[in-house]
Amino acid sequence: MSEDRWNTVLVLGGIRSGKSAFAESLVSGAPSVRYVATAAGGEDDPEWLARIEAHQRRRPQSWSTEETGADPVRLTEMLLAAEPGETLLVDDLGGWVAALLDPSRQPNDDVADVAALASAVRACPARVVLVSPEVGLSLVPVTPVGRAFADALGSTNQALAEACDGVVLVVAGRPVWLKALPSTPEPVRPEAAGPEAAEPPVEEPAPMRTAPAAAVSAAVVTPAPPPPPVITPVVVAPPLDDEATMAIPAIPASNLAAALSGATTALPLVSSGMTEIGPGMDLPMPDSDAGPDARDRLATVDLPGAGLGALGEAVEFAASTQDTVTPRPWSAVRVVLISGRHGGGAAAGTDPFDVERRVTEVEAGDGLLGRLAGQSGADITVVRVDDAGAMEDGPVAEADAVDAALRRGWQIADAAADAGRDALLVAGIGAGVEAVATAVLAATTGAEPVAMLPRVQQPGGRFDDTAWIARCAAVRDALHRIRHEPRGATDILRELGGPDLAVATGLLLGAAARRLPVLLDGPLGIAAGLVARDLASQTRHWCLLPEEGTLALVKQGADVLGLTPVLRVGLDLGEGANALTVLPVLRTAVGLIAGRPVHPALLAEQGDGALEPADEDEDEDEDEIEPGV
Repeated sequence: MSEDRWNTVLVLGGIRSGKSAFAESLVSGAPSVRYVATAAGGEDDPEWLARIEAHQRRRPQSWSTEETGADPVRLTEMLLAAEPGETLLVDDLGGWVAALLDPSRQPNDDVADVAALASAVRACPARVVLVSPEVGLSLVPVTPVGRAFADALGSTNQALAEACDGVVLVVAGRPVWLKALPSTPEPVRPEAAGPEAAEPPVEEPAPMRTAPAAAVSAAVVTPAPPPPPVITPVVVAPPLDDEATMAIPAIPASNLAAALSGATTALPLVSSGMTEIGPGMDLPMPDSDAGPDARDRLATVDLPGAGLGALGEAVEFAASTQDTVTPRPWSAVRVVLISGRHGGGAAAGTDPFDVERRVTEVEAGDGLLGRLAGQSGADITVVRVDDAGAMEDGPVAEADAVDAALRRGWQIADAAADAGRDALLVAGIGAGVEAVATAVLAATTGAEPVAMLPRVQQPGGRFDDTAWIARCAAVRDALHRIRHEPRGATDILRELGGPDLAVATGLLLGAAARRLPVLLDGPLGIAAGLVARDLASQTRHWCLLPEEGTLALVKQGADVLGLTPVLRVGLDLGEGANALTVLPVLRTAVGLIAGRPVHPALLAEQGDGALEPADEDEDEDEDEIEPGV
């Protein structure tokens, strides 16, 4: 069994319930996944092929696909042949049952095939997630074939629910655990929400600890004078030991326990504080239908030419995170610039005075980042963190410092949400950030550090290969030092990452908890995404990579996270400037889908308003008409 004490999970759900996206989130932390497709046929059905293509777009390139097709025995054999350390995602068992009932296989002992599959799931040493339609809530089919399928699928679901470590039902994109994993709290009945009626779960969840949820106090710095003729609000985050930052609200323990064990994916963060940050956190997921539906709608919108091309990725992301097929452009973006300094060889070739100069410019609302933010109407939060040690010599931060930095990042996301921001942009600036991100990527995915570590470029375009060699040596020695150490998320932050990466990780967790989309830019954001996925795999679904840039480190990390970059312009500005440069283009693309009607040729009849954008002014006029007038 795996370290987190589960190997097999059955994910149930109705059509368009979000079950597939949730199942993918369960295995998103695996370096590679074998995606087992069970569907057969459909080559002549464009709608069916479009569904398959939508699933394929969501899969990272590191995943491999295998098909069982019309041979249901193939799935059983595949499970029995799997090896420890592998991860399989089977989607879905409806196709497997359809192949099982194929008339060409009859007569056949279908019951024995189902029993063999359940036995293979029990015996499989690999990690397996199985997706299956839940047909028990629908009407009894009126045809003999339909009834046979429903009966067979129901029996299959029951057999596999008994065999799996965990069973979850996904309803409207929200998972409800029917058979909880060892690290998943059991659902609480509505009548047991109070302290007297609450019953203890079958297995106690991990101890919870409250932490501050108050907004981070901020000092507004006067922006630099023009040019450019725009104002860049700058928020400077206070030190971690600030009394206002560390204030902890009083929370009744019974109320917190009931809230945390409830059947919901949202953590009580806004007014009741946050839970302990640790593996297995259950955070919200974006809407699994709105994104694909918005991409489908793009094909019908009245636009000239062949459409938005790669910018459709931004439209789909905005739609899923806003839970609508007509998303709005991000109008209140907050840039979170995290400034940290790492010791040892990771910082070789870096001029600390030049780094400080750039940070000071941003705090004054000046510099490239300040000007780009002003042009985009974004404000900036500058977060200064404590220095980290040399990763080749020992742990770069204490466990308490890592925990405090994680909570600080969560608070910053909370503050942005409370301030009405509709998106975050996370970026890093400091000495040694690239080397540390490379070490994290190598430690979590097995990537080759020498191939991932960016070259060290000095002012004037000169490359410092001596400094690059020193950074390579630091990464090599650090990985050698921790070769026998645990590789959990907090372990990686303590041994390699340091306070700046911990703040960025906490920011991603807090943003996901508040359903706030995050635009990633550069090595720090990608490394934080890799660490955050091991604490809550849902975080990657709230992240977008606007511009791929030129760094192999960013490209490889994004591929592991399953993030498809919107643009591949080849920018190499760093410190969040890549994303801010292309942000206006992304906004334009997102705004087009809501601002344009369906092409007239696709309307059922001329003037069919049901397929056109709603006219808000017209609706308001209708509301003002009194009855009988």
